[in-house]
Order: sequence, then structure tokens, then C-alpha cells
Amino acid sequence: MALSDHFDLSLLLRKDEVGLEWLGREYTFGEIDTRSNRLARLLLQRGLTSGDRLCVYLANRIEMIDLYLACIKTGVIFVPINILYREREITHIIADAEPKALVATGGAWDPEDLTRESEGLDASRPHCTLDGDSPAAIVYTSGTTGVSKGAILTHNNFAANAINIVTCWQITSADRFLLPLPLFHVHALGNGLHCWLTAGCRMRLLERFEHQRAAAEFLDFQPTLFFGVPTIYVRLLDIAQETAKQMGEKMRLFVSGSAPLPAHVLEEFRSLYGHVILERYGMTETLMNMSNPYAGERRAGTVGLPLPGVSARIEAGEVYLKGPNVFPGYWRNPAATEAAFSDGWFKTGDIATCSPDGYFTLQGRRSDLIISGGFNIYPREIEELLLEQPGVGEVAVAAQPDRLKGEVPVAYIVAKGRLNIEQIEQVCRSQLASFKVPRAFVTVDALPRTALGKVQKHLLPKPATKRS
Repeated sequence: MALSDHFDLSLLLRKDEVGLEWLGREYTFGEIDTRSNRLARLLLQRGLTSGDRLCVYLANRIEMIDLYLACIKTGVIFVPINILYREREITHIIADAEPKALVATGGAWDPEDLTRESEGLDASRPHCTLDGDSPAAIVYTSGTTGVSKGAILTHNNFAANAINIVTCWQITSADRFLLPLPLFHVHALGNGLHCWLTAGCRMRLLERFEHQRAAAEFLDFQPTLFFGVPTIYVRLLDIAQETAKQMGEKMRLFVSGSAPLPAHVLEEFRSLYGHVILERYGMTETLMNMSNPYAGERRAGTVGLPLPGVSARIEAGEVYLKGPNVFPGYWRNPAATEAAFSDGWFKTGDIATCSPDGYFTLQGRRSDLIISGGFNIYPREIEELLLEQPGVGEVAVAAQPDRLKGEVPVAYIVAKGRLNIEQIEQVCRSQLASFKVPRAFVTVDALPRTALGKVQKHLLPKPATKRS
């Protein structure tokens, strides 16, 4: 079964019910179905066929949903690009995915132009034969070498993930779902969008999370379900106690993911809002793996238990996974795919422990991954850019703890001549996504290394200054 068949539980059976709120307007599931049917026909008219890739570089908007549904209805592979990425990063993804087109605001394929052009087309769904193993999306995730790899996610991956979450978290058509997370990220795309269309609830999509407007959005929409990242929950701790109590009155479930949730945040949030945040664990390559129980102990500092159908074990401290949620491999990268699996088990790169009663606790990455505000940062990518700059002899990028974002990158530079830190920072801001820009640039006489030359990042000094 393809995702379009799965989504018909909402798109067809609830066609007259309001499914989406966007910029103050309501859309029924039937309208959403019709919009994407017409857009699907336009994609075909413009020469796209099953298996072609369509890159989409957009902030949250209804056209993002239209395009995703149009892709799964035609077999076109949806390739979202982080809206914070700059030319250097976008160029790599486009070169690797080789899309037929790129949809971007003001670009060759502008989303509003596509919508206008599709309005007069046939509103019936085009015929397309797909099976569950057909690729639905390629989502790019950084690798330890600093080169992004495209994780192929199939219709079955997304469907199994959504059914698991909807079942385990008791999401139903009666829920009111507030989604502030970016649809280019697998958290909102793989979990948010698919759970919404599987359960058939009403969703209000926000362009982004704005902590100044958070209380107003909650009190106006009165959601029962909310997906966020730790950075958002830290921001929500700043809400006045009486307002927070009101925000929590109609809520059923707060979920946190994409980065570790500090235990103190969970406790402070419980005190302020009257809810225990449900923390879970997922990855781009696997979607959702584990979750604290909906009915049961939500244990602070842990990511809970493996979800139904997901097998997990710890090998030499590292989490290995197997299940219908696990991707088949990386796009056009058989070497990376082979390296990622061991006897059919996916090697996550995450170090963890497991309690006697089955709760997993993540302890960090086997690699140097930095997770900042829910976004993955691999230091090597930043280091390679810094090494291209005048005056930089050696460089190491490491994580520094940050109360709001969990971690932020800091660059340690050994100079070889005159070093212009302000110019280097400007280069980073122009060529890297904002969350990848080092928050401090620290000059050191030498990098601490082992006898074999490996940099010992844990021995790097704490920065005296911090840039934000």
C-alpha cells in the first residue's frame, strides 16, 4: 500500500471536515486532496515521472504540504532542503540528488506560480502504481566526513512510523494538533505530517515557532497535541505561571525530540504546565525508534522503550536497530550504506545504556555530532570551510553546552600568519546555515593530540568569549 492509499482515511473519508488551519484560513481534507491532485497533474504536465526527484526549498506553508502529497501521488521523490542552508550546502544536495526541478520562493519554480497554474487542471487523482518499498522522500543528513548523505525513506517507512506513533500516543481525529516545526526536517515531515493525515485530526501549521507569540497561539487554538524540540520547551519556561496553567488546561500530550531533553527542563515544565513531556528518540535514517510510554512512567533523562516492531540492542556501547522504520540505504552511496549496517542491523552511532527494565538512556554520539536546537551539526564540515580561510593553520570544532540550544559549536584555531576573526565569521555566516556558525572563535597555540595525531577535543580549553 502506498501512502496516498493510507492517507485516504482522512482525505476521502473526512473530506468535508476541517483538516488544516494556515494563516487564519481553514481547509477541509477534501480541499487538501483536490489541491494536491491538481498539483500532481501539473508536475506530470511539466515532465516529471515516477522516480524523478523534486527538491523543495521552502519555509512552512500550505504549498509544502501540497507538493509532498503531489509527489507521493505521482511517485516523484520529495527532497526537502533546510531553509537555513546556503549556496554551498544547497549546491551539494542538488548535485547529488539530480532533481528535475527546484521549488523555491522567487525561483524558477515558484510555489505560488505552481498553485495558480494548477487551479484549472483536472481535480481527479492521476493514476500511479507504487508499492510500499517505493521511495517517498530523500532527506539529507550530515555524515562524519562533513558530506551530506541522502537517506532514502520509503512509503512503508513513513506508514509504519505513523501507525506506531498514532497508536502508542493515542492520537485520534478528536485531537487538535499545533505544529511549529519545519517541514523540511524529518521530525515535522515524518512524524507531524504523517500522524496528522493518519489520524485525521485538525492541525494548525505555523511558519515557525515564535516564543513571543506562543502563548497567544496556544490560547487561541487550544491544542491537545504539540510536538517540539528542547529549545522550544526551554523558551516555554519563560511564560508566566498563570498563562502557562491556562495553556496546559486543554493539552493532552507534549512531545519532545530531535535532541536530548535536560531532566531539569522536564521537571520545571511539569511544575509550570502540569504535564510531563514525553521524550522519544528518532533519526533521519530510521524515523522513530523509541518512546517513553504514553500510559506509564515517563522517565526523565531517558528515551524510553523500543516502539512496536522495532528491535534494539547495544553493541560495544552503540545502539543497533532493526525494523520497518529503518531506511533501505543512502541515495547513490552503496559504500556508506554498507558501512551503516551490520548483519541487517543499522548502526546508529549513538552511545547508550539500557536499564534492567528496558529504558534506554542516550549518552552521546560515537562521532563528533553536535545537536543544536534540534539540528545536526558535524564539525568536519565547518572545519573544512575554516581551513580554506587565510591565516588558518589548524582547526577543531567542538561542542559547548548551551542552556537554550543544548549545544553550540565553538571553533579552535591555530594561526599561520595574520588571522582576521571577524572576516572568518562573516564567511561562515555567508556560506553556512546560521545554526552551524561557531558561537566563538578561540585562538590556541596548538591542538591537543594523541600520539597518533588525533585531536583530543575534550582537552580543548573552554572559550573565554561567546558569540550569539
